[in-house]
Amino acid sequence: MKKGHILIGIIFFLLVVTFIVSIAFYPHLPENVPTHWNVQGEVDGYMSKFGGTFTAPFIMLGLVVILLLIPKIDPLKENINKFKDYYYGFIVVFLIFMLLVQLHTLLWGIGIKISVNFFLPIITGVLFYFTGILLEKAKRNWFIGIRTPWTLSSDVVWDKTHKIGALLFKICGVIAIIGALFPKYSVFFILIPLVITSIYLLIYSYVDYQKEGKQN
Repeated sequence: MKKGHILIGIIFFLLVVTFIVSIAFYPHLPENVPTHWNVQGEVDGYMSKFGGTFTAPFIMLGLVVILLLIPKIDPLKENINKFKDYYYGFIVVFLIFMLLVQLHTLLWGIGIKISVNFFLPIITGVLFYFTGILLEKAKRNWFIGIRTPWTLSSDVVWDKTHKIGALLFKICGVIAIIGALFPKYSVFFILIPLVITSIYLLIYSYVDYQKEGKQN
C-alpha cells in the first residue's frame, strides 16, 4: 500500500474519532458549552450544547474535503504530486491539532479545566513546526505554501522564499512552545513571531524577485 493511501486512511480515522469523542461527551455537557477564551485564559464565549459539541467536527469534515480536493484541481498539480505525502502528513498533524482543541473544549464543558494559555501554545508550536517541514518540500502551486505574486511567478523565488520560510516557521514553533512557560503572555509568543515572519516573507519574496529580474 502506498504511503499516501495510508495517510488518507489516517485522515478519515481521525475524523471518525473526533465525531465519536464528541458524541460520547454530548450527554454530559451543559446547555451552554464554553468555546472561546480571552488573552488571560478566561472563558468569554459560549455556544449551545449542540453547536459547542459538533461545530468543530463538521468544520474538520469540510476542510478535509477541500484539502483533499486541492491536489486534483490545482493547475500545477504535477508539482503537488512531488510533495503529496508531506502534504497529506500535514493534514494528519492539522487534524490532530483540531482534535486536541475539540477535546480541550469538551473537557472544559464537563468541568475539567486545562489552562488554554498553557495548552494552546504547545500544540500551536508543534503545528507551526510541521508547517515548516511542509514548506521545505513544497513546490510551486496555487494553493499550498507562501503564495505571493512573486513566488507564484518564479520557481527560483518560490524555492528561496520557502527555504527561509521553513526555517522561520520552525523557529516560530519553538517560540510558541516556550510561551507555555509564560501563560499570561503566551498569546504574544504565538502571534508576534507569526506576524513578523509573514511580513518578512512578503517583503523577501518581492525583493528577491526584483533581484532575479535584474540578473536576467
